[in-house]
Amino acid sequence: MQKPRILIVATTTGYQVRAFGEAAERQGVELVFATDRCLTLDDPWRDHAIPIRFHEEDASVARILEMASSNAVDGVLAVGDRPAVLAALVTDKLNLAGHPSEAARIASNKELFRKCLLKAGLPCPDFKVVRVDDTGVDLDSHPDFPCVVKPLALSGSRGVIRADDTENLKAAVTRIRLLLSQPDLRVQQDEAHDAILIEEFVEGKEFALEGVIEAGKLQVMAIFEKPDLLEGPFFEETIYVTPPESVLANEERMVAAVANAARTVGLHHGPIHAECRVDGDKIVVIEMAARPIGGLCLRALRFEDKNSNTYSYEEVLLRHAVGDSITGYVREHSASAVMMVPIPAGGRLLSVSGVERAKSVPGIETVIITAKIGQELVPIPEGASYLGFIFAKSERPSLAVEAVRHAHGMLRFEIAPSLSLYPLACSGT
Repeated sequence: MQKPRILIVATTTGYQVRAFGEAAERQGVELVFATDRCLTLDDPWRDHAIPIRFHEEDASVARILEMASSNAVDGVLAVGDRPAVLAALVTDKLNLAGHPSEAARIASNKELFRKCLLKAGLPCPDFKVVRVDDTGVDLDSHPDFPCVVKPLALSGSRGVIRADDTENLKAAVTRIRLLLSQPDLRVQQDEAHDAILIEEFVEGKEFALEGVIEAGKLQVMAIFEKPDLLEGPFFEETIYVTPPESVLANEERMVAAVANAARTVGLHHGPIHAECRVDGDKIVVIEMAARPIGGLCLRALRFEDKNSNTYSYEEVLLRHAVGDSITGYVREHSASAVMMVPIPAGGRLLSVSGVERAKSVPGIETVIITAKIGQELVPIPEGASYLGFIFAKSERPSLAVEAVRHAHGMLRFEIAPSLSLYPLACSGT
């Protein structure tokens, strides 16, 4: 019997893609990759991936369809925001179940997403958009302070800065302009990088909802609480814990808010990731993406079916991509926490120690350092990566959070500042 084949659209074949590869082996699924890479190199990573360019949508879709004409695929999954748009274009052409391409495009752009919510009368922060090249723009007509300045199409809190007065606002806009001018972003040729969003700061605790939409109906897979208050000046995400430690009397209302936002955008079938601010009865969906949570955070989630068989979230998403219903899957009983290990200072990573001590902390499942020795590290808000991930499980959310914090304190990172000959030793805390 021929294995089901799933197309994975991604920016690179990094550690998140490898996690899907491991899940595919367990599920007996064959993966085909389409990744953003040079079209003239002959399979440099030896992964047989289809070379694509996200800014050349028509040509990239045609290249994928050419492959699919001789080797049919049964489903499509995206890893990342730009891959989500291209993946949706492919599912449109192949008549496979998935999010409509226009909905994926709206979800991947903060301006389009807010305009969509505003038009539908859903809660949305006041906002304005300024052009990167309009250095003479009047910043006086902005949402009331405090406000938040952010790029339109970056994720993981990259480039997100709070401003409490006009001086802070001008400095934040200048800083984000510089970020968006960097070669790694300009090479993407993404029009979204030509503008900056300025919006009112939304008070409240922040939560993330991980879900799968099945034929228009949202199934909640997990709700994460972010126990560290994200109030600025930067908004580096560190810990996610599920179920939430806080008692959410209005959890059903938050789920309804996400479902309404997804329906308004037009997302119909596939994974979604939503970020919400909750302040009493006020619930605002801040972000939404037509993809699962990024990085290795998927590893914090495990599910059971009605027969008590256990699956990783990657396995669940693969099964959904080939047409299986996942209605009966429920998250495991244990509380689960993941820490995205923040970069404490910019510079070159010289050494990492304390990993084994961190792994020995009660409740810790594993510690994965993804940064490489010699790598140049860039912290938030300009940075786009973490030092690694710490995973914990416990009977209570508070104990899982305590475990990742304790393990983080065991880690030591020696970082040489980029403009100094002398290394800087930084503790995990």
